Amino acid sequence: MTKVNVYLTFNGNCEEAFNFYKSVFGNDFAYVGRFKDMPPMEGIPPISGEAGERIMHIGLPVSKETVLMGSDTGGEWGPPLTVGNNFSITISADSREEALRFHEQLSENGQITMPMSDTFWGSYFGTLTDKFGINWMVSFDENIQ
Repeated sequence: MTKVNVYLTFNGNCEEAFNFYKSVFGNDFAYVGRFKDMPPMEGIPPISGEAGERIMHIGLPVSKETVLMGSDTGGEWGPPLTVGNNFSITISADSREEALRFHEQLSENGQITMPMSDTFWGSYFGTLTDKFGINWMVSFDENIQ
């Protein structure tokens, strides 16, 4: 079953915000990853110090069907944070083909910010902004199916 969730972006206070959300919803984090934990990637300088401690990805289950997800902005290597546009809608598709179809159709007359590709965390993943200015993250992870 395709799932849709919300992904929030913060400017250095993601961990503080998600600790607050954890106190509200009462669940444990499904995953916490920091930028310093990323493997080396071509074109991105090594991340260290305060920037390395920022949240790369965090997931907090809210219910059986819903996960609140988030990250800090990527600093100089990522887009600047704009409050009011600091969220994305995530789609977890049932297949690679479905993920690609969602990505292609949603990006029509919009802007692809990351083409669909295999990632180091094991998902087939891409991002886009649709023609209405809404940010989307599309993924397929066969380990979750």
